[in-house]
Amino acid sequence: MSFDQFNLDPRLMQGVRAAGYAVPTPIQAAAIPPALAGHDLIGTAQTGTGKTAAFALPILQRLLKAPRGRAASGCRALIVTPTRELAEQINDAFRVLGRASGLRSATIYGGVPMAPQERALRDGVEILVACPGRLLDHIDQGNARLDGVELLVLDEADRMFDMGFLPAVRRILGFVPAKRQTMLFSATFPPEIEQLAAQALRDPRRIAVGLSQPATTVAHALYPVAQHLKTGLTLELLRRTDARSVLIFTRTRHRAARLARQLERAGHRVTSLHSDRTQNQRQAALDGFRSGTYQIMVATDIAARGIDVASISHVINYDIPDTADAYIHRIGRTGRAEREGDAFTLVTPEDDATVRMIERAVGRRIERATIAGFDYNAPPSQQFAPAPRHEQRAAQPAHRSPSVQAAGRSGASMPRRGRGGAR
Repeated sequence: MSFDQFNLDPRLMQGVRAAGYAVPTPIQAAAIPPALAGHDLIGTAQTGTGKTAAFALPILQRLLKAPRGRAASGCRALIVTPTRELAEQINDAFRVLGRASGLRSATIYGGVPMAPQERALRDGVEILVACPGRLLDHIDQGNARLDGVELLVLDEADRMFDMGFLPAVRRILGFVPAKRQTMLFSATFPPEIEQLAAQALRDPRRIAVGLSQPATTVAHALYPVAQHLKTGLTLELLRRTDARSVLIFTRTRHRAARLARQLERAGHRVTSLHSDRTQNQRQAALDGFRSGTYQIMVATDIAARGIDVASISHVINYDIPDTADAYIHRIGRTGRAEREGDAFTLVTPEDDATVRMIERAVGRRIERATIAGFDYNAPPSQQFAPAPRHEQRAAQPAHRSPSVQAAGRSGASMPRRGRGGAR
């Protein structure tokens, strides 16, 4: 299948080519035709599958096909999403795909001044990408009108539920016309999201692609280790891995900040992304990570939800996530756009129940791995001390993943991909 079969406006095909798209991903192939036909849609797909284009292209097509008269005001398409990073990622996709369309878009989220957003709303945009709380602020102050919305997207609905945004989302529904096209995307469907879907959508088409399965381009393994040795093992993984771009997840913002400082002291080019950072600091961190100024980004789940960096070669879960879906989302940050990637998860004995839950979700036992030569029995007073940075560079092997052993099989080599990745 090719994008030509969607019969998109030639101006959108320019954007498709500019984005480097060749063949539609499964979620795009499944979602775009019913969305173009005007149906409400419920979509389920794992991270990194091209979900944004699956709703952006039908929205752009409809707006180009039926221009609105000059007398009308307010946005025509509204995308509601949980985080500012994801809002910017979605807006970037609209700008690339709609670069020749003349359609305007803007983002609305908290943590930044309201005045530039007020100006964008006053000047008028066709497409609005917004986080729930700040959008309601603008509505309450009379800056935003939603009575002209023709298309509504509720993206990452389960994450909005996790973050406590469902009451705000339900209130937003009261400001948009009942006659509209609605698309809802969610990785999971707890009862609250099913209720939201029943409230917001009419006779929706349901599409599920790659539900609760890691991308096949990602090799992932568990690394058992004591809690006090996690930082040392992380440094050792980095020392033995030819990693171009590494995203490290921690459970808390305090741990993210502390680990970033420790990695920086060890000589790594590192930045961090968490809720204690200002919006300008977050944007600078993302820009530096994308450009390669920083090789490593240490982040919390919520802060990193919207990261879309196709070149991430490795993900390290310094702390195992609480749910199987979060695990899938995290490791899905690598292995994107048909590239191969590696994901390493550090686990302690206290994580056994979570590991079993994740393995049930992915349908198989995840490989356990150890690093030859690392002292797993070192007491807290003798934590791993990193070698000087110049020695670390000299010690790096040519392959991308660390030298490992299967746990419990002394001297046995881990299975490897042809590129040297451990599974």
